[in-house]
Amino acid sequence: QVQLVESGGGLVQPGGSLRLSCAASGTIFSIDVMGWFRQAPGKQRELVAYLYSDGSTNYADSVKGRFTISRDNAKNTLYLQMNSLQPEDTAVYYCYGDLQVTLAPRYYAYWGQGTQVTVSS
Repeated sequence: QVQLVESGGGLVQPGGSLRLSCAASGTIFSIDVMGWFRQAPGKQRELVAYLYSDGSTNYADSVKGRFTISRDNAKNTLYLQMNSLQPEDTAVYYCYGDLQVTLAPRYYAYWGQGTQVTVSS
């Protein structure tokens, strides 16, 4: 059974940094795209960053220059380095992946359970 498990969230002061991790477990034949989303209280889930299989990235305007998405293919782990954190970054952060989990050439969407990031003094 394929799972995405996030870690690394917590409480940080404004201007601080955190690194989120998302470990993919189970049998995965291929990965198309992986990314991070976030959902603040009372708001819709929004895209934070995508990392495509060709290595290209896409970031929300609100995090450009502050957040960096990366992946360790050997460990099947996705990362989100978050610098210069601000109170408006407070949200539950979710890992997402389009994964090929069978021999058939088809990708399925998987989500992690989320990890809380709170930016407050």
